[in-house]
Formats: sequence, structure tokens, C-alpha cells
Amino acid sequence: MKVIRIDDMNIKVIDETFFKGIELVGKAVLVHTGWDKHWNTDQYFEDHPHLTRGAAEYLAERKVAIVGIDSMNIDCTRGKSRPVHSILLGADIPIVEHLCNLHLLPERGFRFYAVPPKIKKMGSFPVRAFGELL
Repeated sequence: MKVIRIDDMNIKVIDETFFKGIELVGKAVLVHTGWDKHWNTDQYFEDHPHLTRGAAEYLAERKVAIVGIDSMNIDCTRGKSRPVHSILLGADIPIVEHLCNLHLLPERGFRFYAVPPKIKKMGSFPVRAFGELL
């Protein structure tokens, strides 16, 4: 597991440079932007941090296990295309959005779980996501 910390709340576009030089193969990659502080406000849905197509391609090439982010969507929602979803899901890499409290996790030394309920025929559904410290 790996927490990628984006320490500047003004950074909204997260490209592949944030992931370079880090061993990611087979790991859960959780992107901590601090955006969860806006949860339950109108701000949460406006100009949220997101990954780029290049970031998604980079993560898919490294065959990460899962990618999570603490904002409302891993893609930019200004347009209609969702390249990050298409690339990651096309590579069988699950996505977890709306994470919170990633600041409580260490960068390493934990297990990440995203446990879905048993539901069929849905494109999106809630999970109980949590980290277990080792």
C-alpha cells in the first residue's frame, strides 16, 4: 500500500509526475489531497482534485492493485469524458472515491480494504473502506 500525499490544496490536477520514482507494482495507491475536509459542503463538488489521463496510464502500466482518492471523482468532471475511469477500469484496476481521513494513515505499513456489499447490476456502489495498521 502507498499513500501519495499532495500537500498543496491548490493542486487540483494530479499527473504522472506525482507517482514517478515510487514502487507501485501490485500496490493499493491512495491519493491524499485533503479535499475530504470539504465533505458535506457545496465546495466538495466544485473544482475538486483529480488524476489526468497520463497519471492513469502510468498507474495502469505499473499494474497497481487499486487506486483511491479523497475527492468526489478521480476524473475531472468539467467535460463528459472520463479517461481515468476508462483506463483504470479497462485494466481491471478498481477505483475508490470519496475516501476520508487518509491523513491518519502512514505512507506504508498498513493494509487497505474496500469491502463492497453483495449487489449486482450497478455501475457504482458504496464500499466500507478502511486501513488496518500493521
